[in-house]
Amino acid sequence: MSLPSTGLPAEQVLDELRALRTGDLPTHGGRTLAYVYDSGRAGLDELAAQAHALASATNGLDPTAFPSLLRMENDIVAAAAALLGGGQATVGSVTSGGTESCMLAVHAARAARPDVDRPKVVLASTAHAAFHKAAHYFGIEAVTVPVDPATFLADPAAMAAAIDDRTVLVVVSAPSYAHGVVDPVPEVAAAAGERGVRCHVDACIGGWVLPYFRALGEPVPDFDLSVPGVTSLSVDLHKYAYCPKGTSVLLHADASLRRSQFFASAAWPGYTMLNSTMQSTRSGGPLAAAWAVLNHLGDNGYRSLAQQVLSAVRTLRSGIGAIEGLRIQGDPQSTLLSVVADDSVADPGFDVFTVADEMTERGWYLQPQFGFESSPPNLHLTVTASNHGSEPALLADLASAVDAARRSGPVSLPEELTAAIAGLDPSGLTSEQFAGLLAMAGLEGAGTLKRMAEINAMLGAAPPGLRERLLVEFLGVMYTPTV
Repeated sequence: MSLPSTGLPAEQVLDELRALRTGDLPTHGGRTLAYVYDSGRAGLDELAAQAHALASATNGLDPTAFPSLLRMENDIVAAAAALLGGGQATVGSVTSGGTESCMLAVHAARAARPDVDRPKVVLASTAHAAFHKAAHYFGIEAVTVPVDPATFLADPAAMAAAIDDRTVLVVVSAPSYAHGVVDPVPEVAAAAGERGVRCHVDACIGGWVLPYFRALGEPVPDFDLSVPGVTSLSVDLHKYAYCPKGTSVLLHADASLRRSQFFASAAWPGYTMLNSTMQSTRSGGPLAAAWAVLNHLGDNGYRSLAQQVLSAVRTLRSGIGAIEGLRIQGDPQSTLLSVVADDSVADPGFDVFTVADEMTERGWYLQPQFGFESSPPNLHLTVTASNHGSEPALLADLASAVDAARRSGPVSLPEELTAAIAGLDPSGLTSEQFAGLLAMAGLEGAGTLKRMAEINAMLGAAPPGLRERLLVEFLGVMYTPTV
């Protein structure tokens, strides 16, 4: 593509954009059970879009230039703190998403301890990969601690044993993404506090819905800033606060803990750079949209939405358990479900990657997850309020998809392909080798894939380090412009 020599009419540009969007996964209606969060509330998108437009040209780089953004950010942080056990001393920042919030929590902990050489962050092995990304970017050692193999919960004793003089942060999840379970935050936070180490709770997914579950009578474990030893917490507004993409909140128990998050530089002849987050220029659009949605829905609105999603989770959890050959992993306490082939049967006769493809053909997207430690290959479901009412259709299609996958049988990789994978060195993988793997798998090319079971089986056969390298190559193929 090159730019047109003469600009196109606005409506033509929008028509082309609409045409491009027809190939995307649906973002509304509850059929995409990952990546998107749909309240199902009529008019909410339009409100957010109007609020976004009103502030899209503003810049959060300088709050003195745009005091409206400062006011809205402080309002949002105050609302999050009130919901999540914060006290009068609690402070925070609005970020672009959960990854930025998590990375800033790691950065703040590292920057607060310049005396520590080769710092460490202690993570349950189920912690979100964003923390590994932070460790990679900031030169920190990530110490991963195995979780309970049956419950997938962090092991407080093992987490405590992993803390040493180089540890600057301990991380737990509420809930963990892969299995939807809430780690034992009080026990881990207490162990971190005894060593004078910060403890971050990744509540990016659960932070805006678990308090409402508790208000509805669900037995939600303690996880928020009211827990002694918890020093910071992240919660995404573009998840169960149902705000548009691009808004998360990082809360700190007090201002002294946040100070090391900020960046200032006067070491050049321009303006003194002063940033509260990793970004400098920040459009005010996402912030204004989130502020508008929060104020429009209010506490009662979020309680009602939580009731809907809780009902959907209960129905789906029960219904999936009744499908022959499937079971739910662990004991999820939130809105996330992990579905596996039932290992009580010696040979279930199908694999979950084929089930995922069959569900895609039926108009649903379930996210494949690879095997890791005691967790076998599985399908991830993010349940939202928009799934309420459509549970029978999803369950019927899932049962049909399992039957179809059983008729197809498990994916079988050619012996030469598995042998080639076993002999690959991740550090030396070339584009030619990757293309050869695709050819052996009978795939035309990464950009033309319609069914993913074969390539997921290939990736599942690779150890994690090689899988990472293969996916980097896959990403490079996808992000290559056509001439």
